[in-house]
Amino acid sequence: MHELKTSYGALAAEAAASAKSLIALRRRLHQYPEVGNQEYRTTALLKRELQRLGLKIVDGHAATGLWAELDTGREGPVIAIRTDIDALPVVEETGLPFASKIKGAMHACGHDVHMAVLIGVARLLTRHKSDLIGKVKFICQPAEEIPPGGARPLITAGVLERPKVDVILSLHVDSGLPVGSIGLRDGVNMASVYDFDLRIIGRSGHAAMPHRAVDAIAVSAEVISGLQQIVSRMTDPVEPLVISFGAVKGGLARNVVAGEVIITGTARSLNAAGSKKLPSQIKHTAAQIAKAFGARVEIVSIADYPPLKADPRVNRFIADSFRAVFPRGKIHQIPVVMGGEDFACYLEKIPGSMFRLGVGNKKIGADKPWHHPAYMIDENAITVGVATMAAAATNLLHNWNGGPR
Repeated sequence: MHELKTSYGALAAEAAASAKSLIALRRRLHQYPEVGNQEYRTTALLKRELQRLGLKIVDGHAATGLWAELDTGREGPVIAIRTDIDALPVVEETGLPFASKIKGAMHACGHDVHMAVLIGVARLLTRHKSDLIGKVKFICQPAEEIPPGGARPLITAGVLERPKVDVILSLHVDSGLPVGSIGLRDGVNMASVYDFDLRIIGRSGHAAMPHRAVDAIAVSAEVISGLQQIVSRMTDPVEPLVISFGAVKGGLARNVVAGEVIITGTARSLNAAGSKKLPSQIKHTAAQIAKAFGARVEIVSIADYPPLKADPRVNRFIADSFRAVFPRGKIHQIPVVMGGEDFACYLEKIPGSMFRLGVGNKKIGADKPWHHPAYMIDENAITVGVATMAAAATNLLHNWNGGPR
């Protein structure tokens, strides 16, 4: 067995020593955010950073995103570390000197931090390549924020194959946790996501003669109300489920009966089996309601992610590694949230976990929720993330054999 020579304490010290350059990298990424599938500048920057480390780059699968491979030359597990790279269509209101220079785009969910951490981990692990076994894949994934997401295209492109990945890790910043801490939860952390559009097709006519038309607006109101019966009357009340509608678009003038309405919706569930039934339930219920009023429905599925489910074995590796690098650090039991994450698509295939990185610090305003235009983080968290992730990857490379059961 290859002997592990680098101490976890040394990893923490090296991560701390890299703070200045990683904060500068994060700020550069923050200034030039790019929304999903348009991350050209971001991809080029990440590619340069990873190429400098001598890593093998794989980027022929799509216009944006890539992955890089570190091969120690010794037999062992294959560990993947994933970051998302896209920003949100949000106008920044932080007032920071390094605020977004791209109009209408902002890293309001901390993906700039995620990327800086991944580069920091790649630097550390490459520096200690002779001390490691196995292989590490660094995945830079586009389009996490926009459906249908960037995870499945990467999986189709072979990111989990050649060589086959054994375990995958990721993190997500959390301003609800104080800087210097992390959060974990075994099992389901986030909900499944089913995003869909409903097209209600009626028949237009004069507003004064509604009996000669089929009012798509009136039908859409009945459909919206009726679909809530899936939650209240077709689902076990102890199983969390929410169906929400974010936009209703239709109609031409106040005196014209609308012939068509588009409804955009999302459904979230914590039950994997129940989430698989949702598309057919929504389509059937909407179609029957529309039919009763002489209209019809077309449904377009936009995204379909499973619940994000963390493997307890991998969580133990993360927890043990965090305690090794930060003996006084706190590990929080995070609550389940009904938000979704397409990292769940990887976890359908292989064991893994996404831990929360505490970035909260109310004194500097780092207490806003994800996607807020004034979202901020305590940058001291970056090296905490690097040390924790590097230690967890090292631990897994040397000790993963399917993990303790």
